[in-house]
Amino acid sequence: MAHKKKNRNVGIIGIGQTKHSSHREDVNQPELIHEAVSLALKDANLTMKDIDCVVHGNMELFEMVHAPDLWHVLGTGAYGKDSIRITTGGTVGATLSCASDNLVASGMYDIVMAIGFEKLQEGHTTGGITNMACPLWFRKIQAGALTGSSAYDVEREFGVERADRASLTYRIIMDKHAGLNPNAHRAFGLDFSQIDDLIRTSPKLVGNLKLIEMCSQSDGACCVIYACEKKAKELAKTPVWIRDHITAHKEENFNIFGYDRKFPVTKTHKFAAEHLFKRNDIKDPLDYFDVFEMYDPASWWAIDWIRDFFALKGDEHLKLVEDKEIMIGGKLPINPSGGVIGSNPIGATALIRIAEAALQVRGNAGPHQIPTPVNHALASGFGGTMWTVMTMLEKELNW
Repeated sequence: MAHKKKNRNVGIIGIGQTKHSSHREDVNQPELIHEAVSLALKDANLTMKDIDCVVHGNMELFEMVHAPDLWHVLGTGAYGKDSIRITTGGTVGATLSCASDNLVASGMYDIVMAIGFEKLQEGHTTGGITNMACPLWFRKIQAGALTGSSAYDVEREFGVERADRASLTYRIIMDKHAGLNPNAHRAFGLDFSQIDDLIRTSPKLVGNLKLIEMCSQSDGACCVIYACEKKAKELAKTPVWIRDHITAHKEENFNIFGYDRKFPVTKTHKFAAEHLFKRNDIKDPLDYFDVFEMYDPASWWAIDWIRDFFALKGDEHLKLVEDKEIMIGGKLPINPSGGVIGSNPIGATALIRIAEAALQVRGNAGPHQIPTPVNHALASGFGGTMWTVMTMLEKELNW
């Protein structure tokens, strides 16, 4: 096998997703997971007998339940199946997809089911995060995803007024998209006419990061079924092909947080994008991709990262937002689903990005379907100690 080339092509043949909410008190954890599993199996026209392996993921620290995959067998149906549990922070869902893709591509299994879930109302997210990091060397992540650093960087480069308005424009676009998605947790009916009021009245969390700009905590689950090329073509009318994926991790205690400025720090999303596109000969990603499901923990991070993901220059990334070219119907729709800001069941969140991108490629995303054909889709995940995972999805096997 050539370096970083698959032994077998892998396609997505089944997708299931629950309704996301701040409190899914109508179900326990296995029942919540079973909703997504049942939908995915129905979508693929399969039963659990057809599944060779189950890959399960969440952040067990958040619900404070050890080895949850054992209890969740009641909902996953994984009894007697080969099973793997993965926990990698906010990237959990994307890592589930990478692992499932690799397991099928390797030839070890023909059909693999990935399940991501979180029931955040039953735990304490910040408590889980702050207890998993060294209070001395990792002091800066003790607040978890709450950081005003991106806001500061964008404001310093483009001015406070323009930066604030760009952040709120992005946030309102996400809300409009979430309003079209029946599974989204938060859809407030925001409008661009409210930008000035939101800048003035939304409570500040850290620095200039405002409450309205931050992602939520959600209950929800997502299930995606992967199959080898032979099975995918037999079982699915429109399999969505995993072209490639990449993971970029920054583990260094000092360099990641800028303690040692002698060495340059490349952000993981910039590193991942550059390497992924280079090895797939994608010279103009903004032109190539039809949709991008981005892991956007807050609107400030999103507007900052667009530039690095697509190798844009100057203020091109802000103009995309300001001109609303990231809306459904724009040049590059970003998060037609409403994104992480709209729904954030952490163990499922990054898998939802892949599921939603695949739905767009299939053309059956429902009310938030992009009106133009989607042949090439991109999805990202983010979390852990500044980890980035990126996945390329294709409608045709022609690369």
